[in-house]
Amino acid sequence: MSFTWENSIIAILAFGILYFLLHRYALAPLMGVMEQRRTLVADQLANADQNRKDAETLINDQRQALQAAKKEAYDIIEQSKLTASRQAEDIIAQAKAETARLKEEAVRDIEREKSKAIAALRSEVGSMSVAIAAKIIEKQVDAEAQQNLVNQYLSEVGGVQ
Repeated sequence: MSFTWENSIIAILAFGILYFLLHRYALAPLMGVMEQRRTLVADQLANADQNRKDAETLINDQRQALQAAKKEAYDIIEQSKLTASRQAEDIIAQAKAETARLKEEAVRDIEREKSKAIAALRSEVGSMSVAIAAKIIEKQVDAEAQQNLVNQYLSEVGGVQ
């Protein structure tokens, strides 16, 4: 094997042309695709990082909303308890007032009935007294005189009118 310069130059030129063609039609598009792929991966990583941050923010917001809802529910329950106790106190106060009113009304009814009974008893005692007195003194007394006698007798005996 002999070394010839012409063959070496042709081989170097063929290699240069082959390198130029490979670089232009194969390596350059391949490098472009690789660069696009690298850019796409970098964008996806950035998006994933941003999505993770957004998700963490949303989770924190949801936790705060849940805590606020729990507090609001607790406040509503406490308000309901207070309202229920106030209503119970109002009902008890109304029942006590109604009881006192009924008691006073019953006392007034008793007093009225007592007054009626005393008046009836006075009338009855007066009539009986006059009848007894009439029999004793054997005389007949008219109605007006009878009433005067009854009133006089009652004022002397009981001092009640």
